[in-house]
Amino acid sequence: MDTSSYILLGLLIIGILGRSNLVAMSSCVLLIIKFSSLDQLLFPFLENKGLKLGLLILMIYILLPMARGQVQIKELKYNFSSVPGLIALLGGALATHLNNEGLKLMKAMPEIIFGMTLGTILGTVFLKGVPCGPVMTAAVTAILLQIYYWF
Repeated sequence: MDTSSYILLGLLIIGILGRSNLVAMSSCVLLIIKFSSLDQLLFPFLENKGLKLGLLILMIYILLPMARGQVQIKELKYNFSSVPGLIALLGGALATHLNNEGLKLMKAMPEIIFGMTLGTILGTVFLKGVPCGPVMTAAVTAILLQIYYWF
C-alpha cells in the first residue's frame, strides 16, 4: 500500500469513528477503485467531472420542492419584494463567490483537504454541528487564511 492508501484508510476510520457516513463512504469507494486497478480510468474522470456531477445532484435536490409544486409564485415574489428575500439573494450570491474561492484554494493547496475533512468531523462530533460539503469548508478556510495573511 502506498501513502495515499494509508491516508484514505485513515479518513475511513475517522469517518466511522466520527459518524460521518459521507467521509467513510467516499474513502471506501476510492479505496475500492484504487485496489481494483480502475484508478487509471476513473480518477481522471472523477477529477474532471466529479464536482459538476455532485453539484448537479445537489441542485436537483434543492429544486425538488419547486418541481413538486410545493413553492408558489407568491413565495418567489417574496424574494424580490422583502428585506429577508433580498438578503437571501445577496447571501446566495456571496456564498457562490466564496465557494469559488474555496475551489481555488483546494486546487492550489490540495494538501489542506485532509485538515478540512478532519475539522468537519471534529465540528460534527464535538460542537454538535451539521456536516457541510468540502467546497463550503474550503470557502471558510480561504476566508480564515486571508485573515491570517493580513496579520
